[in-house]
Amino acid sequence: MDKVLPSLEAAIADVKDGVMIAIPGFFACGVPRALLQALIKKGTKNLTLACGCGPMLGAADELKQLTLNGQIKKVIDSYGLFRSASKGMADPFEQAIRAGKIELEIYPMGTMAEKYRAAGAGIPAFYTPTGVGSVMENIVNEIKEKRTPKETKIINGKKYVLEYALQPDFAFIHCKIADREGNLRYAKTARNFNHVMATAAKITIVEAENIVEPGQMDGDDVHTPGIYVNRVVKVERPKFAITID
Repeated sequence: MDKVLPSLEAAIADVKDGVMIAIPGFFACGVPRALLQALIKKGTKNLTLACGCGPMLGAADELKQLTLNGQIKKVIDSYGLFRSASKGMADPFEQAIRAGKIELEIYPMGTMAEKYRAAGAGIPAFYTPTGVGSVMENIVNEIKEKRTPKETKIINGKKYVLEYALQPDFAFIHCKIADREGNLRYAKTARNFNHVMATAAKITIVEAENIVEPGQMDGDDVHTPGIYVNRVVKVERPKFAITID
């Protein structure tokens, strides 16, 4: 099945107001910038962006525009704000969070990865020792009313925290190479959260720097099988300043 679409606009045509979108990336690395720019142009609002480790900080220009457009309702991340207090004071996203206009929910990075992996594997929830004895035993949310205790359990004499799988409506994925059937290969650390988010989402949309014909990718080079991919669109290799702070 040929999954390649002619444009970014066609690829996100059914992304409606109020959906949850997985945005991969380790800060500036592996972020689906072209799809984010198409989302800005489309003007979709009331969005929940489920991230990995600071991809929106790595795509600061896109984050600023999404914020100023009023398109974001909530962000779920492991590293959501700049380290610099002075930069945060000038950042529309951080100021929107502090003003209660955007909800921010935080999880440890490994827990985030497992929440996506669990969703892709059909596992609804899991127990983890990460966060036991810390503030992570509660939901860490900018909205005080949502800072509720998580369920805990003693297993073999050790305490664990219950975390739930995270299944977004869409995943925006960036890859180096895709074939027309949706098999994907990432470039080194640009893989980061892309592969687990691709399996977790109900609909996976891919921006690919290169598209090849079926059979041109060696099976051992495939990081994400096409069974998890719904749409692919060709984009140019992004050029940006590598900075997070």
